[in-house]
Amino acid sequence: MDATELRARQAPLKEQYRSDPESALTPVGARADWRGSGVTTSVDTWSGRTRAGLHEATGGDGDDACSADMLLEAVLACAGVTMRAVATSMGLAVSAADLSAEAEFDARGTLGVDRRAPVGILGLTITASLATDATDDELAKLAVATERYCVVGQSLAHPPTIRIRRRSAE
Repeated sequence: MDATELRARQAPLKEQYRSDPESALTPVGARADWRGSGVTTSVDTWSGRTRAGLHEATGGDGDDACSADMLLEAVLACAGVTMRAVATSMGLAVSAADLSAEAEFDARGTLGVDRRAPVGILGLTITASLATDATDDELAKLAVATERYCVVGQSLAHPPTIRIRRRSAE
């Protein structure tokens, strides 16, 4: 897809959202259950079920996906798609990209060892190695726009309110 096709696809959506802002509120969701054994949760993904479990630093055996890794996968997917869309829109030719996301978490926090220890990932860094002839200024603009428009990244930067609701089992 080139910049012209991307703009053509997005133009009617942008116009709709300008004229009817309510229509821009787009529902997203996820489903999971406890069908697996052990301290795990099976999450339905677009490519099948993923069984998440405890990280080895919190008592897991390493056989299950770690939800913190899954969070980094989600932010990396979003940043990668956003970066590619922005690069396309800017008309930047990128022949290859290699992206990585890194962070850490303090296991003392999630295990309740020290109430002052944070619970959650710390210091998220996304590194993008791009094969391109783009200038440093263009790459800087690409990075700023990617950070600005990445839904998952912005959700981490400005966390939504999280509510746990109880619903009786059917």
